[in-house]
Order: sequence, then C-alpha cells, then structure tokens
Amino acid sequence: MTPDDRKYALTHEWLMIEENVGTVGITDHAQNSLGDITFVELPTVGEAVKKGDECAVIESVKAASDIYSPATGIISEVNSAVEDSPETINKDPYGDGWIFRLENMEEAGELVSADEYEKNLDSE
Repeated sequence: MTPDDRKYALTHEWLMIEENVGTVGITDHAQNSLGDITFVELPTVGEAVKKGDECAVIESVKAASDIYSPATGIISEVNSAVEDSPETINKDPYGDGWIFRLENMEEAGELVSADEYEKNLDSE
C-alpha cells in the first residue's frame, strides 16, 4: 500500500512535507524492483538541487539507480544510517529508509498523489 500522506514523482521518489521540510525516499515499488540494496551514495548537506536533478545513488545486487530530487531546494540533512545499513531502505522505505531532507523547497506541487502513482504503476 502506498501511503497517502506524501506526494510521489513518477521516477519512484516520495516527498513528505512537514513544517516546510521535505523528507525524500524511494517507493516500495522502487526498492522491490532494485532487490537487495547494498550501497547508498548520499547527497551533500548544503547542496542546492533542482527538481529532477540526480542527487543520490542506490546500488543493489541487480543494478545501480540514480535518485532524483522531487523538488527544488537545499539538502538540509541526510540519513547516514542508510549508508551503514542500506538494507533499511528495503525493510522500511517509507520510514527509517528515508534518504535526505530538503529545505527552501519550490516546485513540489507538480508531484502526484498515492492513487495517481499507483495508477501509473499499473500502466507500466
């Protein structure tokens, strides 16, 4: 089930906004497609990113995949716990497996709801 308390990019990232800070991770569909995640390259705190920019990399037993920023903003925090235990993303992609946080966000309104995201998956 895709949580409906956040918005989704069709590139399989999610964005949950709380008090002007956006937490970003990958969807359950994305982590399932990747398989066992073995490595995460996190973005740099303080880095300015634009919506759609490649800003992190996840490697798995199957492939390496770029993670795109779902909004324009400044990287304010990274989840260093997933560097030490990348499998956390497989176990809890919508909770402890978050990847980074954004501040000073713009362009987040173009994301889709959980229902729209799931409909898009059905058409893939």
